[in-house]
This record gives sequence, C-alpha cells and structure tokens, in this order.
Amino acid sequence: MVRKRYNNLDSAATTATFKEILRWQQERRAKQKDESFRIGQAEVKQQTLLNSDHDKLTITWIGHSTFLLQIAGLTIITDPVWANRMGFSRRLEEPGLSLEEMPPVDVILLSHSHYDHLHVGSLKKMKGSPIVLVPEGLGQFVRKLMKGNQVHELPWWGHMSIGALEFHFVPAQHWTKRTLTDTNTSHWGGWVIQRSANAVHAEVQADSIYFAGDSGYFQGFREIGERFPAITYALMPIGAYEPEWFMGPQHVTPEEAIQAFLDVGAKLFIPMHYGAFRLADDTTEEALDRLLAEWERRKLDSTQLRLLKHGETLIKATVLNK
Repeated sequence: MVRKRYNNLDSAATTATFKEILRWQQERRAKQKDESFRIGQAEVKQQTLLNSDHDKLTITWIGHSTFLLQIAGLTIITDPVWANRMGFSRRLEEPGLSLEEMPPVDVILLSHSHYDHLHVGSLKKMKGSPIVLVPEGLGQFVRKLMKGNQVHELPWWGHMSIGALEFHFVPAQHWTKRTLTDTNTSHWGGWVIQRSANAVHAEVQADSIYFAGDSGYFQGFREIGERFPAITYALMPIGAYEPEWFMGPQHVTPEEAIQAFLDVGAKLFIPMHYGAFRLADDTTEEALDRLLAEWERRKLDSTQLRLLKHGETLIKATVLNK
C-alpha cells in the first residue's frame, strides 16, 4: 500500500539531500563553539498553583518546545519531551518541572513526529487521561502508544472543540521522519488555541495562544494572522538555525522569528526551541543575542518580548466559563 506523503505550501522547501547532510557534518567538525551559557531555572516555581488553581491563564516553559498551558479550566501540554538526551548529546539543562511535579493533563498537542517533539517515554508518563491531538498521518502511531486515550488527527486548518476551547491545526514549513522509510508520511504544523465562539465570557475570548511548532519562514505566518486576528501569545522557535544554508527551509532564524511574530499580529512573543538540546550549530547565547539585537534594531516594544526561564510561569487572571 502506497503511503501518502505530505508537502509544504512552498514546493521549493524540500528535505535535505544526503550530500547536503555530509557537507553540514564536515562544516560542523571545523567549528569551535562556547556552549557554556545556560538559560537557568526559575527562582520560584508554581507547582501548587498549577496543580490547584485553574482560574488563571498560565504559560509555563518546561524546555525546548514543551509548554504547560492552562486556560479555560484545561491543562494542556505541547510536544512533551522530558528526554535526558537527544541522539548522542545530553540535555543541556533539566526540564523546568519534573514529570512528578506535573498536574494531570487534559490535552496533548503534537506539532510533528521528530524525536525532539514526540518522545515516547514522556507521552506514556503523562498524568491523567489526556485527549491527544496530532497532525494528519500520525494518529495510528500515537494510538499504539497510548491505548485507551482519545487520539484525533487534524489536517491543516482543521479544528476541534474541547470544553470551552477550540484547537486549530495550522500550517508550518517543515518535514517529518522517524525511520528510514517514513519521510513526510505524517504532517507538521502549529496550533492556535482560542475560546469557542459560544463561550459565555466574551471578555476573555481574546486570550488566544499560537504555538508555532517547528518551521522555516514562509507566507503561511501571514495567513495565520489573517485567519486569527486576535492572537495574544505567540510561542515561537528561535534556535537550530545554523548553518542557515542547510537549516533555513525548516527552522527560522531569530530575525525571521520576529518577522513571523509580526506577521501573525500577536501581542506577546515567547521564544522557544532553544536552550535544551544541541540540534544544530548555533548556541543558546547566540540565538538570544541575535533575537535581542534584532528586537532593538526594529525598535519594538520591550514589553512585548518575554524571555522565560525553565520552569517559569507567566500568569494572567481569567474568568472561567462556569
């Protein structure tokens, strides 16, 4: 049986060739980088709040692309990865909260199948009985892992309502692969989380979250902003971009991440996808330095950029639909 293969909106954004991979590895061996810089852990962690008080909108960075989100009474995890290593490299820093410190989870959102976004051990250890939302083509794999859990596949621009929230699966520019034969047999994308149109409390409907997943820069960011004009928080990747000739189609640079943030029209930028694993040749410090330099060059409002430490929680009071 021929398996469906998925594509990007930009047909020129293709996966790397074996020759290009070899060239990158040769370049990488010649580089000497200082990788001592660390983001650090939050001085105060909100385990009690996260386990008990769901009357507040909270965004907690666990690390890399893993966030613990609480909104409208639901506890949500994005791309859960508590792995101690990725390939041959050890994790640069411990997750912001341990699996034991996590509250029960209602919804898991997966952006794509790459190992640094879908970690089997972490998925199986989630507390509660979460509903799992996955890209088209990934459902069968996840159902085998999480027997007994509801697993729903969504195509680009597909959506599903859970409680008072709508979860919209939106495009990204990337690719997928976990084995030698499954390249692009499941899709990739980001998620927009917003209040359902029939939510009683209209004053909190604007509190929406865009989790971008993994992506190169593409015109889809503008379309996401046009379709969802009230995004409050944008969780955007800024790392794994070097060398740009190789990583460009699949990972934004810090400068491109800022442009993507402006494209989607969000109110607050929260960087992710850096500081936990060494996936490319850029360092944590380099990614942050470039992000801050571009933010200053563009003269953007400093209050619109929020750099979280691992385990740090952004809190906003909300009124639940009771």
